[in-house]
Amino acid sequence: MTDELVHLDVTDGIATITLDSPANRNALSAQLRRELRDHLEAAIGDPGARVIVLTHTGTVFCAGMDLKESRGADAQAQGVKEFPSVLERLWSSPKPVVAKLAGPARAGGVGMVAACDIAVADAGATFAFSEVRIGVVPAIISVTVLPRLLPRAAHELFLTGETFDADRAVQIGLINSAVPGFDLDTEVGRYVEMLRLGAPGALAATKEMLRAPRPDAMEEQFAEMNVLSARFFAGEEGQEGMRAFAEKRKPSWAQ
Repeated sequence: MTDELVHLDVTDGIATITLDSPANRNALSAQLRRELRDHLEAAIGDPGARVIVLTHTGTVFCAGMDLKESRGADAQAQGVKEFPSVLERLWSSPKPVVAKLAGPARAGGVGMVAACDIAVADAGATFAFSEVRIGVVPAIISVTVLPRLLPRAAHELFLTGETFDADRAVQIGLINSAVPGFDLDTEVGRYVEMLRLGAPGALAATKEMLRAPRPDAMEEQFAEMNVLSARFFAGEEGQEGMRAFAEKRKPSWAQ
């Protein structure tokens, strides 16, 4: 029986998905991609999971595609076909997803970081879009990375493949926070607890709103947002939240 390379644990409303293939630096092998996608689906579908945390064992978060598996054209085509579904589920998950990096991310690994809602890294972590240096294009990951990055930085780092540190990653919008390694758990926990205060339906709708393209006309934007706002003010969560505020207690989802 093949050992599992990705693990899922749901405790106290937190679904922790752990990449556990340190021997190849958590590279995106076919098995790891498949298990990661399956565990994402399980976490998203679990009513007891409020927040998803994507983390890893070993010293590297993710080294990108498993190049040993990707040398053949057929294998590469399969990877290109499968990996977008992983990025899409991270990006579109109705539940907030937090990336926790205790080490470097490269190529596809950076794509996953960008697909998460919030990313926290050890200050010693490094990043690189190394694709051009092996003769390929960072095409698939551009779908999640480009909406995060400052345009000038995207051109520089995609074209040069230069390695950059966690502080630079914060500056250009790739990650939210870079902290010393001994503070990593605390910082991730801080974000997780803030996310747990949000109502599940409101969080899902807010994520959908953030992803949606905006109409060109401001009048159309206000019209769409008025409908969304009214639906939640009149909805079950909105009414419960306002009652809880008036009664000086926590709302039901934050108990």
